[in-house]
This record gives sequence, C-alpha cells and structure tokens, in this order.
Amino acid sequence: MPENFLITLAQLNPVLGDISGNVAKAMAAHQQAKTAKADLLALPEMFLTGYQTQDLILKPAFQADAAAQLLHLAQECADGPAMAIGAPLVENGMLYNAYFLLQNGKVNVVARKHHLPNEDVFDEQRLFDSGAISGPFNVNGVRIGAPVCEDAWHQDVAETMAETGAEILLVPNGSPYRRGKHDLRTGLMVSRVVETGLPLVYLNMVGGQDDQVFDGGTFVLNPGGDLALQLPVFEENITTIEFIRDNSGWQAVRGTRDIHGDEWQQDYRCMVMALRDYMAKTGFEKVLLGLSGGIDSAIVATIAVDALGPQNVRCVMLPSEYTSQESLEDAANVAKALGCELNTVSIAAGRAAITETLAPLFEGMDADVTEENIQSRLRGLLLMAMSNKFGSMLLTTGNKSEVAVGYATIYGDMAGGFNPIKDLYKTRVFETCRWRNKNHFDWMMGPAGQVISPNIIDKPPTAELRDNQKDSDSLPEYAVLDEILEALIDHEKSVADVVAMGHDRAIVKRVENLIYISEHKRFQSAPGTRLTLKAFWLDRRYPIVNRWRDNA
Repeated sequence: MPENFLITLAQLNPVLGDISGNVAKAMAAHQQAKTAKADLLALPEMFLTGYQTQDLILKPAFQADAAAQLLHLAQECADGPAMAIGAPLVENGMLYNAYFLLQNGKVNVVARKHHLPNEDVFDEQRLFDSGAISGPFNVNGVRIGAPVCEDAWHQDVAETMAETGAEILLVPNGSPYRRGKHDLRTGLMVSRVVETGLPLVYLNMVGGQDDQVFDGGTFVLNPGGDLALQLPVFEENITTIEFIRDNSGWQAVRGTRDIHGDEWQQDYRCMVMALRDYMAKTGFEKVLLGLSGGIDSAIVATIAVDALGPQNVRCVMLPSEYTSQESLEDAANVAKALGCELNTVSIAAGRAAITETLAPLFEGMDADVTEENIQSRLRGLLLMAMSNKFGSMLLTTGNKSEVAVGYATIYGDMAGGFNPIKDLYKTRVFETCRWRNKNHFDWMMGPAGQVISPNIIDKPPTAELRDNQKDSDSLPEYAVLDEILEALIDHEKSVADVVAMGHDRAIVKRVENLIYISEHKRFQSAPGTRLTLKAFWLDRRYPIVNRWRDNA
C-alpha cells in the first residue's frame, strides 16, 4: 500500500464555451502536475465547458464537442498522472453533471452529480438528470470519493462514499461568490470530515462569468477539521499537496494557509474580477463611462481602472446648465487621481434641439420628469455613440438602491454593457469609497492613496437634472431607504416586519411599490456583479406585470 499520495490542485479560470482553450489550460496544469510527480491532477466541476452553461448545455452539438474534446484530452495526457475533471455526460438519453477520471488515455466516469441545486442562481434540475450516488475511484492504490459540489452540502453522498471504501474526499466545485459564503462552505465541509473521519479537499473554480464570480479559496481539511491548506481567493493557483498514511489513515501535510481579506476587500476584488473577466471573455479591451462628479460614477471609474488600467478607461463629463462647478471639479479630480482620460461634452446644444423639436407637441404643458429624462437619455445617446466609435464598452453606474426603486432612466443612465456596482447599496458605496482610499493591493491596476475626494463622498447625492435637486427630494435618506430595501429584498420581510423595525408604514409601502413597478427596468438593465444572495437577475426573479401588494 502506498504511504504517500500527491494531488495537484488546479484552481483555474475557464472560459465558458471555449472548450479547446480549457483543454489547453488542463494540459498545461497536467504538465505541472507531472513535474511535481503528482499521482493525480484535480480540476473543478464542469471545467471542460466552463460554468454555469445555462441552456447552452442542452445543445446536442455542444454536448458532442465536449465529449470529443474530453477524449482528446485523455489521449494527450496519457503519459503522467491521472486527471480528474468536470464535464457533461450524455448517457442513455440522460444528461449529467459529471466528474471524470482520465488515465492511460482512457475516459472513466467516476461520479454523476446526485443533488442538483435549484435555488439562488442555480437551475440544475431543469438542465441535468440526477445521478446515482457512486463509490470511490482508485488511483495508484488510493480510493478517492468525489462528491460533486452540492453533493458535499448533504450528508448522504460523503457518508456513502466513506462506507464504500473512500480514503480521501475530493470535492470539485463551481461555487460562486457571495458575501460570507466562504465561512458557510468551511462549516459544511468540517461537518463532512467529522461525519466520515476522512480528509477532504475542497477545490473551487475561479473567475468571472456574466454576473457571477467564482472566488476559488480552495482548502484542505484533515480528520477532525484541522485546516491543512488554504489557497488565495480571486486568483488562479496550482498547488501540489502531499497526503501521508499513518496508523489512523491519511493526513494532509500542512501547506500554505492564505489569509483572506474582510468582506470589504472581497466584495471590491469581486467587482474588479467580474469586470476584468467580463471584458476579456467578451473580447473588449477598453471601457468608457459618464463621470458626473457623483459618488457612483467615481467608484465605477475606480473599479474600472483597478481592473483594466488607466490607459483603458475613458471618462466623459456631460454637463448641462444644471451641472455645478463643484461637480465639474470633482469629476476632473477623480480622473486626474486615477490617471485616466477625461473628455467634456456639453449636452446643451442637443438638449435645445430636442426641446425645440418637441415644443409643438408639449405646448401649454408644464415641465416635469419628461424634461429631466431627456437629459439623461441624451447623455446615454452620446455615450453609446462614443462606445460605437471607439469600440469601448459603456459601463453603467447605478447602485442597488437606485436599481431597486427605479431611480434611473431607462435608455438613459441605464444604458451600458456592464454595471460593477449593481448589487451594492448606496450606503455600501459610501463605505467602499472610503475603504478604497485607505487600501491598495497588488491586484489593483490603479494608483494607491486617495483617489476619490472626501467632498464626493460627503456631499448630498444629486442627479442634477433641475435646479437644487437632491436625491432626498424623491427618496428617503439612503440610510433609511437601504435598511427598508435590505429587509424587503434580501430578507423577504413583510411590510409589517419592516414597520416593527421602526419605519414609517407609509414610507415602507411607497418603497415596496417602487420596487414592484420598477421590475421592467431591471428586466432590461445591464448585467452586474453578484455580491449577495438576492442580487437582481437570477437570484431574484419577479414578474413585470404584478398587482399584488403586501397590505397586511
């Protein structure tokens, strides 16, 4: 019987649909595992295709391509360590989320995912068939059990594998980030270790895919729950860990235990990675955004510079007669501090032309939100024209508070291809700006130090679409609004629950109504980074036509 066993853990960033590119990544990792004299190279869940595939996985041509590429990978990596990799399996008319062992040029199925998550961003019961719980697979005399992602969140799969002879548990994951999730994962995996008495490898994917970011954070637990290895979050990493057999079984030799940052650091890095990967994986290199002198566009510009570098970020100030000198100076100061280009394009002439064009139709009618929205939509028109001309992706800058209550103009400031702060409430925007001014890390491509002036953070928020306008004219103060929104949206509390928290019922009812009547705007909004369990899009799916209100 072997006395030691080496596993190379490949915490890598696949590109969804780039099957040949993912094969190339797996082959490069295999070469590293071979150099390390590993017994096994392990890659995450559905690594071959990328994850989540959504309905793309239902296309027979896609399934056939994946199967052919998997066989090619096995043949190319026949010499060297075995490889465990996630990929789809079509078998007897069924489609499985499966985990494969590639060894000696052959493809062997080692696990079919049994528990299919059907909550939050996951819809796997619609896409996949549930596989039977499998036993362990053998690599060089060591029996490995592989509960696939969700399977390790339940007691039965790991216990069955232990009862059928597994000596080490290897859990391949495609687990996306949300605030506080790493602690949840760790707690659940400790439970599996305690129940089975086996060491456990939690191997997670890394990288952005649309709104989701897979944060990595791979770790290894020894029997009893002792942390033997913890890899960094939000970056690729290939590490080989050694297991040694003693009288009590297998133990992982303690390796690097990376210390992850707090929730502010992780949220910010998640937004940076989401934008960086969204750009790279869709083929864009440069972005532009409207820089208003306000806090939301300032933090989006900062995220963009940290993700792409200042040379790839163009900021555009689009003043009207309502734009204050203070806003002009604040926008200029942000662009200067970040080191990115700033263009100023007045909307005055365009607005005058539109006003004149509509004057015969609007004659005798008072000015209202229509005229305000014309300004916003004109800015969107100009920014989209620049996006087309320069080949730059337009970023939109609405925070979660605004997105929730519809305090944004559809086809105006909502225009754009991606919104890094879509899941960040306004009060968290303030704190994130303060955090970024005080913190800088190697993964940030922007400068260190104060990049967002205190004046931008401290001044009353305003859209500047009319004289002396402030957000508080139309909305409760953000501290109040965000507490109500978080209760109604993130915690699904009733109106009565929120009133019991100390809020005025009329305000709560008004906010509730704004949430519901703004659904059509969110339906047409740009994707944005998912940070919480109730991000707008796949986490929270509501009908556009909806007359129900909570009148209890």
